[in-house]
Amino acid sequence: MDTEERLAVFLDYENLALGAREHLGGMTFDFGPIADALAVRGRVLVRRAYADWSYFDEDRRSLTRHQVELIEMPQKMGASRKNAADIKMVVDAIEMAFERDYISTFVMCTGDSDFSPLVHKLRELDKRVIGVGVENSTSRLLPPACDEFLFYDRLEGVEVPEDTEPRERRSRSSRGTTTPRREPATRSTTAEQPGGPPSAEPASPAEPEAVETEDQPEAEPQPLEVLLAQTLAGLASAPGAVTASLLKRSLLRKDPTFSESDYGFRSFGEILKHLAERGIVELSKGPAAGDPEVSLPELGERDSAFELLREVVASADGFVLLSGLKNSLRKRRPDFSEKALGYRNFLQFCKAAQADEVVHLRWDDAAEDYIVSV
Repeated sequence: MDTEERLAVFLDYENLALGAREHLGGMTFDFGPIADALAVRGRVLVRRAYADWSYFDEDRRSLTRHQVELIEMPQKMGASRKNAADIKMVVDAIEMAFERDYISTFVMCTGDSDFSPLVHKLRELDKRVIGVGVENSTSRLLPPACDEFLFYDRLEGVEVPEDTEPRERRSRSSRGTTTPRREPATRSTTAEQPGGPPSAEPASPAEPEAVETEDQPEAEPQPLEVLLAQTLAGLASAPGAVTASLLKRSLLRKDPTFSESDYGFRSFGEILKHLAERGIVELSKGPAAGDPEVSLPELGERDSAFELLREVVASADGFVLLSGLKNSLRKRRPDFSEKALGYRNFLQFCKAAQADEVVHLRWDDAAEDYIVSV
């Protein structure tokens, strides 16, 4: 019997995008880390995002690349744009719960407590509910209502911009200056503004919109060992053993184009044997022949990670810039993740290592970065 979870994802996009911008250092919301987190939890069948997309023009391209269906909720004068999107999202979720029995899990990506009644109703209908939201913009009422809640800023792959400048230096440099507030997006300059006359200034010629083509360079793919180790770490948090077949299904959910031949192997089993020989994974007898259980080697958790940090910095002539240091750690240990150790970001991990006198951090004005030394 197939017990694979089938997921439907609903994004209250304005809540997530504004939450990331206001509470995560102005960063742009990226659906990729959510897609990766859900890939190890089941098969995602539906992806829908609700917003007035005229305010999120650049975001549409990113979501389209992740096969997210964009539900347009245009702003109307005298009506609440936000409420209209919320109502549409609730209606679609309830309709799907009744009409598509094969959907076992609903993923509600929002931090708005207004969705709590929807979550309760879905659970009454015997549906599992996973919530996703930006931590500082998520109502305290919503996470307890869900079966599982993922804070976006804690997901693997979310690099929250740090206050890399020391506070006192930043406050001195910003004293007496005013940073213009960044608007979510703008409508066409030729359109009339609600409740006011059109702009008296002539509209400047519109710049040609950047069109994605197949010739555009793609992002550099992760090394095989990093991709596999991170996927395995995500699966290890769920109950039950992780088999080779389950691991490969999860890899294919993250990247449907994944192929062993791209890495010079004839089969997935060859990849696992190669990584096992390098000590990156461990293999043991599985429930069926040719389908071994796969696990990560036992590590000394925090102390082992601190020792790894010290070794990497020491091998780089005793000091290194903070930016790029995490990649150096992953070259030594592909499954390294500061979030798996309970740290919100890599800088916090390094500051904890400094508190334990493993390394030292100091701000360098010329490099505009922290220098990590031993």
